[in-house]
Amino acid sequence: MAKPISISYAGFNRPWAAWIAYQLELLGHPTSMLRWSPAPGRPLVDELSGLLEAPDRILLVLDDWFFGLGPRETDEWNEALRTIIPQHGQRFAAASVATDMPVAAAALAPVDLRDLGTVEARRRVLTRLGIDPDTPVRPDREPERAPRFPNDPPVVFNTPRRNYRFTGRDDILEQLHGTLSAAGQGARIALSGISGVGKSQIAVEYTHRFGNDYDVVWFVNASYRMTAREQLADLSVRLNLPVGSNIGDRLRRVREALRSGRPYRRWLVVFDSADEMELIDDIIPEGDGHVLITTRTRDWAVSGGAEQIEVPHFTRAESTAFARRRAPRLTETEADGLAEAVQDLPLVLSQTAAWLDSSTMAPADYIELLREKEPGKVGISIGSDYPMGFLTSWSITLNGMREKTPAAAAMLNLLAFFSPDSIPVSRIVERSDQLPPHLAELANDPISWHSALRRLSESTAVTIDYLTDPSPETEVEKVQMHRLYHRFLRSDLPEDEREAMSATACRILAAADPRRPTDTREWARYAELLPHLEPAGALESADPAVQELVLHCINYLLQRGEYRAALRMCELTLAPWTIRLEPTHRSMITLVHSHAEALRNLGRYRESEAVGRRLVDVLSPVRDEEDPDLLAARNGLSGALLGLGEYQTARGFFDDVRQKYAGLLGADHPRTMALRSNLASALALLGRYEDALEIYRVLLVERERRLRTRHHQTMATGTRYAWMLRLLGHYDEAHSRQQRNAALHRQIMGEHNPQTLRAEHNLALCMRRLGKLAEADRAMESVVQRFTQVQGPRHPETLMVEADYATFLREHRDLRRARELAESVNRRYEAMLGEHHPYTAGTLGNLGLALWPTGDWQEASEIAELALTRMTAAVGPAHPWTLGCALNAAAARNRLDAPDHAEELSRQTADTVKEVLGARHPMALSAMMALADDLRSLRRSQEAKKVEREAMQNLSETLGADHPHTLASRRRERPYWDFEPQPT
Repeated sequence: MAKPISISYAGFNRPWAAWIAYQLELLGHPTSMLRWSPAPGRPLVDELSGLLEAPDRILLVLDDWFFGLGPRETDEWNEALRTIIPQHGQRFAAASVATDMPVAAAALAPVDLRDLGTVEARRRVLTRLGIDPDTPVRPDREPERAPRFPNDPPVVFNTPRRNYRFTGRDDILEQLHGTLSAAGQGARIALSGISGVGKSQIAVEYTHRFGNDYDVVWFVNASYRMTAREQLADLSVRLNLPVGSNIGDRLRRVREALRSGRPYRRWLVVFDSADEMELIDDIIPEGDGHVLITTRTRDWAVSGGAEQIEVPHFTRAESTAFARRRAPRLTETEADGLAEAVQDLPLVLSQTAAWLDSSTMAPADYIELLREKEPGKVGISIGSDYPMGFLTSWSITLNGMREKTPAAAAMLNLLAFFSPDSIPVSRIVERSDQLPPHLAELANDPISWHSALRRLSESTAVTIDYLTDPSPETEVEKVQMHRLYHRFLRSDLPEDEREAMSATACRILAAADPRRPTDTREWARYAELLPHLEPAGALESADPAVQELVLHCINYLLQRGEYRAALRMCELTLAPWTIRLEPTHRSMITLVHSHAEALRNLGRYRESEAVGRRLVDVLSPVRDEEDPDLLAARNGLSGALLGLGEYQTARGFFDDVRQKYAGLLGADHPRTMALRSNLASALALLGRYEDALEIYRVLLVERERRLRTRHHQTMATGTRYAWMLRLLGHYDEAHSRQQRNAALHRQIMGEHNPQTLRAEHNLALCMRRLGKLAEADRAMESVVQRFTQVQGPRHPETLMVEADYATFLREHRDLRRARELAESVNRRYEAMLGEHHPYTAGTLGNLGLALWPTGDWQEASEIAELALTRMTAAVGPAHPWTLGCALNAAAARNRLDAPDHAEELSRQTADTVKEVLGARHPMALSAMMALADDLRSLRRSQEAKKVEREAMQNLSETLGADHPHTLASRRRERPYWDFEPQPT
């Protein structure tokens, strides 16, 4: 029988212990894992003797961390090893990845595993334990559960560099690993705790210590929504996903890859500093992998979004061990006193120990200062969880730096006016001409610059990562500052210096502005600049160049479809600009216009209309009728009016602005063509499909000639043209055109782009009208899913496609799902737009149709009549939507044994539809078939036959004898009308 083997390891190198244990268990040897964590103050001889309580052989996994815990002097290690090993040499064996070991460790005869491949490392370990490497492997082990060989990192590994000063936290790391493992697939854990308690450091250490459990490890800075989205989307490149530059498309592809487990099923994504759950909860991936979140709040746990693990302060043993490693001159008693003074808070302990390590002050005197000084004199509020002396400790460090290295202190002040998560030091050096003279001199001297940076990383809460080793020739990869320290520095500065540093930071950012926010090639630069606007004070700046940068960043967000982020920035900027700028200032006009656009794109039409109307009212008295700013304001206002259902007013605005643009710029200018497209949209919403079709037809020809067929505006026009063809009953031509159009969209813009989704949705509706039901079903369900992912469940376009899918489901007898979806869509439209909006009325009518198959004709009739009343009030009695509602209301009256009232409404509807859409339009023929049905109910058979004969002949001639509409009419199925929302 194979003998048991115990493996002792320092937590730092758990991957080696886990891999060795797996190799032994494959051969039938039971193993147990013993984490090496010697108690402070306890002799090493006693700690090593304690290992002998384990049965049989003990394998020590040696590394620098194994010998460094405590900390312990080399002499103590040599003495302990010489005492224990000779007496129990047969019990101990060792494998080593250490770079340096005590001399007496040679008695363990450790095998060196550094830089080896899997086969050779396995052979050496087994041989050292006296096990034949050729022993047959047990067949009952699952290969897919094998830990990865430690020298082979995960396939994708993107995480901050390991902190080799990391100490303790073994229990919480093991708890975290155990919780994630026990939760299995799709586990989400939130590490919560106060700022400075070490949440991020624990997360980073977890990725290194347990990263071999995964194929993909990806670290995301989640303190800012845009940064989080960018960094998660960047995973698309490492996963080799076929995506373009659109962040939304890349993000959706990443989330789908993680959800499906293709190409990798075992993944870990860390969202660090996710303190505002609502900013990133929509990008948290689903799937078989694990999500780790660090946060100061309990929101994730309260909402049920993640299981919570509270991160406490250091234990006193962890504190003293850490302090003595950071400042070796401290005695056990002094380290304990320091830990007590800072209440075991890791961040503060790190800073105070670092200061003591470089200072000649007696530790006892420093500790006394921490206990006696009042922190309240510093202008930063602290909670009861924080030690009372921590602000004092930072003040002491700063004062010392200002005396000894004033250049480093000045640099530190400037760094506090950028985002603490990624300080752009390379931009600061590049724009040294924007710096005050003393900082410019520092930035222009590489040796002094790197020396100052190094001083900051050693003495403050600033972390610097270099591409290799820090030197004047080495490029800095990343500079970060702890956010609590960031707040402290800003509050510690006098007002005049704070204003000077803010102005400097703003000048640096403005100088880095590419000034082309619509150019996708510059989007990476704007993504880099964006997080720094608020910390720098750019939103409050009076500098025109800085104000222009802010507007460019907002425009960039709008172009990328980041409407929520754009809205937030608009709202933050409006408050200071309203005080500083006149309402007619060009920058203020641009900001307000962007504000209205963000609101409109989020479906908040009423708010957008109010903002747009105020802008028009401000400009109208002081600008000419043909002023470009006024025309742009009226155009934006018209877009909001379309969303609100005020189609006639919007049409008038669009037409007026179009004519003025044509006079100013010419009929073929891009702005004029855009207004012609807007006018066509308004006409379509007014039910004037022929007029809209003609505008789109001419516009499509012009854009194909000027912009070519692959331009996004040309493709959008092609979709609208095919949409009108379908609404006019030209199903075959609409389908043929839209098939090509949708394929082009997918090829050029990607399958998750909103414009592509609109194209695919119209194609699905074309297939439905031609009776291609299986294809239509698949396409519609796919579009609904992707629109929900892209725009969210409450976005107008999501509701649009869900409304159509609900009617499709009803036709194909998934009645329960159809009714639930119809109710949900109508409820959300009413909440968004009000009960009197045409979309609310139309989807209410769809809900009534969902009741038909249940036989609840009374409720169905009441809903149909209410929908007709509301639609008539909203768009008038002759609008196609009103006539469709009338078609349904007449059917309900017929079913309630009121054929005379049904016949009256059907006759009126048929006559009006012929006038509005033409006698051979599908709706007109449906109205005639409905009239024939009502006439039969009144026993007016001859009249019914005449009406039916004419309708059937026209159906056969226009749609074909085998078209689903024609066949249903031949079966005398009562016609109905489904409301289809249109894009605005």
